[in-house]
Amino acid sequence: MYMQRKEKMSRKILLFLLFAGPSMTLFVMFVIVPFIYGLYLTMTNWDGFSSTKEFVGLQNYANIFKEKDFWSSIWLTFRYVIASVIFVNGIAFLLAYLLTSGIKGENFLRAGFFTPNLIGGIVLGFIWQFIFNRVMTTLPIFPEQSFLSDPTKAFWAMVIVETWRASGYMLLIYIAGFVGVSPDFIEAARIDGANNRQILWRIRMPLMMQSFTICLFLTLSSAFKVYDMNLSLTAGGPYGSTRMAAMTIFEKAFTYHDYGMGQSEAVVFFLIMLVVAVIQLRVTSKREVAA
Repeated sequence: MYMQRKEKMSRKILLFLLFAGPSMTLFVMFVIVPFIYGLYLTMTNWDGFSSTKEFVGLQNYANIFKEKDFWSSIWLTFRYVIASVIFVNGIAFLLAYLLTSGIKGENFLRAGFFTPNLIGGIVLGFIWQFIFNRVMTTLPIFPEQSFLSDPTKAFWAMVIVETWRASGYMLLIYIAGFVGVSPDFIEAARIDGANNRQILWRIRMPLMMQSFTICLFLTLSSAFKVYDMNLSLTAGGPYGSTRMAAMTIFEKAFTYHDYGMGQSEAVVFFLIMLVVAVIQLRVTSKREVAA
């Protein structure tokens, strides 16, 4: 009996190593090990080039509180995240509602709305830079001054581009949520006299809360980590008014060659993202309803 259990356990371990072993090895090599090494670098004053790394302990973390540019970029990133999450999820939800209501050409429209998500962030930024600078300035309904030359408008230009890019992807997740609601619940609600608005708020939305959890998490993480589109669309301008946290951290490490401080800022930024993500997951997960 003991030998049979041992053989079963050995077979399970072998199958686990066979299927999960390669991916786990790569994950450890390219995620866990660099992360641990990065934590070590936060305790040094390494400039990214020299062969010596002077150990400074927690001095970099203490100096972060004096970095006004870093905290300004964190505040700006939070504003960008809030605006992006609201617009992306709001538009994606409304489009998903329309595209599951039986209108003609649903499949074509779904593919069309999803297409912008396939464009890389760098290319996307250059495309919209051309639109803001060359196309919109020639239209009479827009001012001659480009959106990207005004600090306030440049911020909202980034929100517009992110909304245009991400809404199509979130749209598919919301569509899956709408489709996943059993027609029996809808029919029962109509028999009881519920109208479309009541069905949406009382039946559909509670039963598709899992879709909200996923979409909110994805949009939060994407907006927090924005860099490529920020670089190609505004490059942090004008006057540094759109320099998000990821760009500030990158410049600290690779432009000003203060890798230890840049890595420390990256760790702090990671912890902020982690706290926000955990709170969001807890709040939305509690509202999920089992059908």
